[in-house]
Amino acid sequence: MDALVILWAVSGAYIIRFGFDSGFTVSGQDSSYVWLSIFLAVTWWLMLEAWSTRLSRILGSGPDEYKRVAAASLWLFGFVAIFSYVFRMDTARGYVGIALPAGLIGLLLARWLLRQHLSVHRQRGRRMSRLILLGGPSAIAHLAATLVREKHAGYMPVAAYTPGDSSYSNELTSVGLPVLGHEPETQAILEAIERCQADAVAISAGVQLHPRTLRQLGWELAERNVGLILAPALTDVAGPRIHTQQVAGLPLIHVTTPTLEAGQRVAKRLFDVAVSACLIVLFSPLLAVLALMVKLDSPGPILFRQERVGFEGAPFRMLKFRSMVLDAEARLAELAHQNEGNGLLFKLRDDPRLTRTGGFLRRYSLDELPQLFNVLSGSMSLVGPRPPLPKEVAAYEQDVRRRLLVKPGVTGLWQVSGRSNLSWQDSIRLDLYYVENWSLAGDLIILLRTARAVITGHGAY
Repeated sequence: MDALVILWAVSGAYIIRFGFDSGFTVSGQDSSYVWLSIFLAVTWWLMLEAWSTRLSRILGSGPDEYKRVAAASLWLFGFVAIFSYVFRMDTARGYVGIALPAGLIGLLLARWLLRQHLSVHRQRGRRMSRLILLGGPSAIAHLAATLVREKHAGYMPVAAYTPGDSSYSNELTSVGLPVLGHEPETQAILEAIERCQADAVAISAGVQLHPRTLRQLGWELAERNVGLILAPALTDVAGPRIHTQQVAGLPLIHVTTPTLEAGQRVAKRLFDVAVSACLIVLFSPLLAVLALMVKLDSPGPILFRQERVGFEGAPFRMLKFRSMVLDAEARLAELAHQNEGNGLLFKLRDDPRLTRTGGFLRRYSLDELPQLFNVLSGSMSLVGPRPPLPKEVAAYEQDVRRRLLVKPGVTGLWQVSGRSNLSWQDSIRLDLYYVENWSLAGDLIILLRTARAVITGHGAY
């Protein structure tokens, strides 16, 4: 696939820039670009290999694959620019200007399509790496449950091994993993690996093995071409916060403290203002039509104003198009026993208080468009945790209050991960993950994923 995309980009750039003439000769002026195109195509393909873009451990999951493809492509054309400058070669800028973006976009799109194909297979339990998990029962159960939930990562736990812990564990039974042994010896572990035909070994927290045994195990696994994965007891920590440092042969993992410094806050605020202002102008005809629909459908105000809790616990009035009848709040008590929501949230799939227009608005999240004015005024952000009600905040545990360290968002990880279908625990976990690992690039990705979530309407009611 890489080769096809590169040939398409390079040959297309040549034809667009110099034209297509089947009778060209090598001695002609443009013939040198034929050899340059061949060299560029071969070198580009080799650069992708040199940057390890085709490693099985990075294919199909995470942003690392895309980053490596982009880095290899940009480095290649950087070398071309430096080479041209040093040797004073007058390389046609139009040729390079077409080949680079066309090839890079094509490569990323091809990798994305292949990832979707691979994800379909992995959801069916195919094309996955078989893992045997080593560690304490609790750590193994947590790791196994996570990997089973995230099948697109390509890891399938098939067995457990608890060195030095022979106690019976209900946790391992709940995830359905057979325990193949407890002896803290290399040979016993290798025999367990052969029995379950594992492709890799994942060592989690609570493993009771001497460092010398771990080192010997690593050597034996390398000889057998079996992967070794270390899974520390760190949850919901994004890659940019993790750094490794070698100290006397020990790989120390540093986890930086999550902070949203002044420069980052300014960048996020400028992004919010610019994008929300543009969206308000762009959607102004739609806003006018929706406002008219709400007004004509049922008596009452066009906008629904509700008190929510924002940054650092400050209350604010959140704006939405009214989607319910006027006495909706008064009728809440009589419907409380039908609650289909999660935890403190009241949700009802077929809520009788919804107006005809309101059901349509909620289906496609159009009722939330007025929140762009909240973003413009500064009480909300485009991306962030879900804006909570005061009664929710009053019932928060101490750890959950960390979600108030950033402004609530019009959209967020909760919006693109299932919305109303999420459990209370999953909603909180996603919000806290966002707070701990915020980045502007992450905001852009969430906004792009939001467009797909809104179109499909999955989890919206």
